[in-house]
Amino acid sequence: MSDPDDQKKIGRPRDWRLAARLLHYLYPYKWAVLASAALTALNVPLATAGPLFTKAAIDLFLAPAPARPLSGYVLKLRHWADFLGLGGSGQRGLVFIAILFLLVNIAQSAVQYCQTVVTEWAGQNAIHDLRVKIFSHLQKVPIPFYDKTPVGRLMTHLTTDVDSLNEMFNSGMITILGNAVMALYIVGWMFRINRPLALVSVATLAGIVIFTVWFRASARPVFRRLSEQIAVINAFLQEHLTGMQVVQIFTREAREMEEFRRINHEHWRAAKAVTLRNAVFYPGIETMALAGVALIIWFGGGQAVRNLISIGSLVAFIQLAQSLYDSVTEIGSRYHLLQSAMASGERIFRLLDEPILAPPSGRSPGVAVSRGRIEFRNVWFAYHGEEWVLKDISFVVEPGEKVAFVGRTGSGKTTLISLLLRYYEIQRGRILIDDVDIRQMDTERLRSQFGIVPQDVFLFCGDIASNVRLGNQSISGETVRGAARAVQIDQFIANLPKGYESEVLEQGVSLSAGQRQLIGFARAIAFDRPILILDEATSSIDTQTEIRIRAAVRRIMTGRTALVIAHRLSTIQAVDKIVVMHQGEIREAGDHRSLLLNRGLYWRLHRLQFRHSAAAAAELTADD
Repeated sequence: MSDPDDQKKIGRPRDWRLAARLLHYLYPYKWAVLASAALTALNVPLATAGPLFTKAAIDLFLAPAPARPLSGYVLKLRHWADFLGLGGSGQRGLVFIAILFLLVNIAQSAVQYCQTVVTEWAGQNAIHDLRVKIFSHLQKVPIPFYDKTPVGRLMTHLTTDVDSLNEMFNSGMITILGNAVMALYIVGWMFRINRPLALVSVATLAGIVIFTVWFRASARPVFRRLSEQIAVINAFLQEHLTGMQVVQIFTREAREMEEFRRINHEHWRAAKAVTLRNAVFYPGIETMALAGVALIIWFGGGQAVRNLISIGSLVAFIQLAQSLYDSVTEIGSRYHLLQSAMASGERIFRLLDEPILAPPSGRSPGVAVSRGRIEFRNVWFAYHGEEWVLKDISFVVEPGEKVAFVGRTGSGKTTLISLLLRYYEIQRGRILIDDVDIRQMDTERLRSQFGIVPQDVFLFCGDIASNVRLGNQSISGETVRGAARAVQIDQFIANLPKGYESEVLEQGVSLSAGQRQLIGFARAIAFDRPILILDEATSSIDTQTEIRIRAAVRRIMTGRTALVIAHRLSTIQAVDKIVVMHQGEIREAGDHRSLLLNRGLYWRLHRLQFRHSAAAAAELTADD
């Protein structure tokens, strides 16, 4: 359910390389990002104007110090107050400062609103593109990837991990950038107001930065571990909620609950480790910030007593220091978001780095199948290493021919179909359609030549008609109804409350296995592909229903190349050729009659199956 080496596979790529890949998704919206950066730069002086207005109010109207010259911007405010007739008294002067302060805050709110809208627009578009990229990539990844990857883990990538990046794009990066610019801006004003006090503040700031760097080094593996545990929980829940019927039938509730407690405890431990680090980080940052303010009060208070700085400068400096430390603390508070996003980014890009089916070398031939000739030429295949599932398989299916593959379970029948559809790649030999190697064909166009009815028909949420046409709007409603009539399921659909628009629940749980199988037949008819594959297609249909649809199956196969995989030998007696497989090899080939006369493996399979069927029928007759 979980890959124990997952952490090792993720590795430790350089942050800047990972960040560059993330920023790639923002590049199409670079003008919005630049506008957001410009608005952020404009927002900084507006957001930090409060301490400067406080200094002006104190030095001009509350505690003026005639012995000390006024600083440049305070002097300009004094001139404007006098020009407007508001500088004659302290009360009127304070009204002037208050009005300016209010106007600046209104402007700052407007700028912040615009900046938030632009940032959210760029971030949401980038995340939209990333989700499309991930889902598009997952559609191209070979089937073996899904054999080893739990669906819950993939859902974590598409939800939790993408949401983490969404939060980073929409607030994390801009907040960090804005607060970094604000910190630099504040430091500049500090040095302008009082150099010694500015050095004290910068020294404290250096301690905060060192502490943050230490936290960064220790937190990355912890956040990665937490993300991994979320994926493990999602995989477990998805698997067990889907298989809840099996869990209850075999009374596995207590055992599965114990396993879930173990997994949940591992997640709790990972979350606790993150919480403990945050519990150290935030109080540590706050303590150092308060220590810096205390030093400013002590050192700056001494300067004010000696009349080296004004009271307004001291109060403004304290406010600026608090804003500076708040900015750095905000960067730190967002840093865990950045760490979590980087861990999520690693997981997402590891998924996007999964290899897809190699495109055809050179120009892909026109694959519009007109004949449907299929040839396996000396094909060898193994799922793992050299544990060969198919060994030197060679056969030809001529255009329009109906060929059945039989054999015991594990003989390699279904593997042939998987290779023909390029779900897996062969190690040796060639597979050709109309004398063209399928590895030279585009997989989408290759698979568009096949209609398939699998053993387990998968139905999507929606209605019955949409499950027959699978979103192909070129398939008309009349074609859907005709396909249903051909497999004799139209009467059942007509009796449903909404007919063909009746709702189909997840995986078709509202329908029986046989009904799902019949919809699969209707789907194959509606798509009208030149090559038809029936993979144990009647395994979920009762004998009476099977007899009813045999005529429909014959109509489906008329004019098409058909490959039939079956355990029920009664369903394949009318095909043109039967290929008998055993332990990954072709042991016999011929029609039904010749194979019985040969008295080989097919004869033994036929005899064994029909002897069991006769015995079962006799037993039922005796019971009656």
